[in-house]
Amino acid sequence: MDINIGAIDLIKLLGKLIAHKTQQIRLATKEYEICNTSYGKVKGLKRKTLYDEEDTYFAFEGIPFAKPPVGELRFRAPKPPEPWQDVLDCTEYKSKPMQFHFVRRMIEGSEDCLYLNVYSKKLTSSKPLPVMVWIYGGGFQIGEASRDIYAPDYFMQRDVVLVTFAYRLGVFGFLSLDDPDLQIPGNAGLKDQIMALKWVKENIHNFNGDPNNITLFGESAGGGSTHLMCLTPRTKGLFHKAIAQSGTAFCPWIFNNPTNWAYRLACHIGYKGNNNDKEVYRYLAKQNPRRLVAKDSSLLTKEELFNHLLFAFGPVIEPYDSEDCVINKPVKELISNVWSNDIPMMIGGNSFEGLFHYSDTVKHPYKVNELSDFVNVLPDDLKKSHSHEELKVMGQQLRDLYFGDKKPHAKETCHEYFQLMTQRTFWHGIHRAVKARTAYASQAPTYYYQFDFDSKFFNHYRNLKCGRPVKGVCHADELSYLFYNINAEKLSPTTREYKCIQRMIGMWYNFALSSNPNCREISPTKWEPVTTEEIEANKPLKLLNINDDIEFMDEPMYNKLTVWDSFYTKEPLY
Repeated sequence: MDINIGAIDLIKLLGKLIAHKTQQIRLATKEYEICNTSYGKVKGLKRKTLYDEEDTYFAFEGIPFAKPPVGELRFRAPKPPEPWQDVLDCTEYKSKPMQFHFVRRMIEGSEDCLYLNVYSKKLTSSKPLPVMVWIYGGGFQIGEASRDIYAPDYFMQRDVVLVTFAYRLGVFGFLSLDDPDLQIPGNAGLKDQIMALKWVKENIHNFNGDPNNITLFGESAGGGSTHLMCLTPRTKGLFHKAIAQSGTAFCPWIFNNPTNWAYRLACHIGYKGNNNDKEVYRYLAKQNPRRLVAKDSSLLTKEELFNHLLFAFGPVIEPYDSEDCVINKPVKELISNVWSNDIPMMIGGNSFEGLFHYSDTVKHPYKVNELSDFVNVLPDDLKKSHSHEELKVMGQQLRDLYFGDKKPHAKETCHEYFQLMTQRTFWHGIHRAVKARTAYASQAPTYYYQFDFDSKFFNHYRNLKCGRPVKGVCHADELSYLFYNINAEKLSPTTREYKCIQRMIGMWYNFALSSNPNCREISPTKWEPVTTEEIEANKPLKLLNINDDIEFMDEPMYNKLTVWDSFYTKEPLY
């Protein structure tokens, strides 16, 4: 999650933030609208869209969907909000969740963060509008539901209701303790997501949204969360289709091995007691939240970093069942019989996801320079079921596959390393999820895609992580083609970047509307769902490659992904 950014780049980013705020103020109007919710009335603001200021939508921001998770609710499952009597002013989004900002290098946000935003194109129409609910990414450590990052302007060109919401991050969202008396089994952040979905199901009709046509979608940790929401019985009926972007429950970073994270954090900030859950909880519960955030990101050892552990506090398989339990078994024990096998899905990622590791490789070159047997890059499910000698054989296959005769080195072979990380961190988990869906959800379509659109100036995350000279479509680059953000600028409709935005919104909206992403923006290309015949014949899966040219084609990484597949002889692939 670290990022190298100089003072000049920071000044530029802050300048963009100011310009973005100015633009957002200009696009606001003086017209207000009041809508009902189950808990009280809310006042929203009529806003203008970026590309046509005569075109408007309604924005209701900062609606509470749960009680503030403070005091006794810190680390615990959320509770429904208290009703209110007066009209609640919801014309500005609320504070982001407590986190350490990876660009500004400072602690931001608040524990009181469980609010959502509703953006509706029309508050009245002959038919209610399809609903799209967004889960942000950020490795479960950073993220926000704000117009700075996820402004709705592009989606508001269509007849749709878009909902964005915040969920708790880091230690606040994912502290897990084994003692059932404490009722902190973990996954509070995922339980926040479920609470938000319940609110949407119950209230979205008040904003002209169709409660029977809700699409859940998210990117990175949000994509993994979307997939996890598909695996828990607690979400049945809360949404009707899903889009997992650059993250699934099969990605190796979704679940961390239990390693006494709570005790380690407590000791890190001064605790001198025993490793007793009740004592550890009492110590952490009384700490200033900023102190917890300042320390939970520095718990990882060099060995853990070398083994590509990204964070301490994230989703867990909960240690005991409870009323709010989200995940109580490994994914492979759940996926064959989950309720979501009956709903349509889109699953995919970006063509060079591994550029995500660029700044981390600059900061920690030993991750490449000290590669020897490559066992450290293998996912934990393989390490648990194979001997070290067997793992060394797999590691040698990976070395041969990605490096050949070259010696791994952070400078000389960084391109090969990023290719390895593209498949290891993201694409093999995506590929496994698509295969599992095809095997177990054969009656519901699964649409597979690769985002491959490279722009010198509009692939914002790549430019932020790596700098302008680097080429390739990085992790999170597709977000700038779905949401207006502080790095974006108003484009000429003749630009290839603007046309890409229209394609992305066309496909995502059409899927939300009709469960089929085919639309006039990609015609005459036809995007077909993956078939069981492709799996049974051991053929490359077909996906839609999204670039200037839209092409329905074989998986470009098929040969490498099959090598990863071949490692699963003792442990099922899905």
